[in-house]
Amino acid sequence: MNPALWISKTGLAAQDARMAAISNNLANVNTTGFKRDRVMFSDLFYQNQRAPGALLDQNNTAPTGIQYGSGVKVTGTQKEFTVGSIQNTGKDLDIAISGQGFFQVETSDGDIAYTRAGNLQINPDGMITNAQGLPLVPQIDLPDNVQSLQVARDGTVSAIVAGETDPVELGQITLVNFVNPAGLEALGGNLYRETAASGDAVEGVPGEDAFGHLEQGSLEGSNVQVVEEMVDMIMVQRAYEMNAKMVSAADDMLKFVTQAL
Repeated sequence: MNPALWISKTGLAAQDARMAAISNNLANVNTTGFKRDRVMFSDLFYQNQRAPGALLDQNNTAPTGIQYGSGVKVTGTQKEFTVGSIQNTGKDLDIAISGQGFFQVETSDGDIAYTRAGNLQINPDGMITNAQGLPLVPQIDLPDNVQSLQVARDGTVSAIVAGETDPVELGQITLVNFVNPAGLEALGGNLYRETAASGDAVEGVPGEDAFGHLEQGSLEGSNVQVVEEMVDMIMVQRAYEMNAKMVSAADDMLKFVTQAL
């Protein structure tokens, strides 16, 4: 096979993968707490016909080598955990993280998952959960006669209860962080899972150390920039077209050889 055909094939596959990531970013432009994906590429192995610095004779070495690349591959997709725009909603259970950190929730199988989405809810048992109904960790239960709920910047949860004049403290929302957040496994549903690449979860109080503080009555929007994604999409389209033209050119060369011989 003409090497150009194989190399162009890897280029087409790589640009197709990048277009899929851009499509997912744009699809989630209004998803609360969504973090955009970035596709990373690297070149494939090289065919070395002559190594740089090889001896040409007893007194001279080659200043350059003869190396032919064999294409490109996707080495990974990376989540960019920059903070999205903070949108004011005025709802007591909408909580945005201004800075670093993740909320903790308990999944149906008893594991801990992590999320940036702060659109919290109350289940029928009075427990604070995320939008999918997974309970917040540490667990916070609300009494039946709550009139208003306050969440301080440090995560302290208190409420005005009917018949009481002073707020009643109900619990503490804590955050966790990771040495390498990009190493978290995305599960869907705005959830992430700890992996060996992310490192262990480090728990702390909002506003202390490297943790961001909480903003009640607000939500963190997606960090997707539509204009940037559109520009990337145009670049991918042009790169895809050029790789497709290279396939066509290699095919024309093979056609010429078969017809001429």
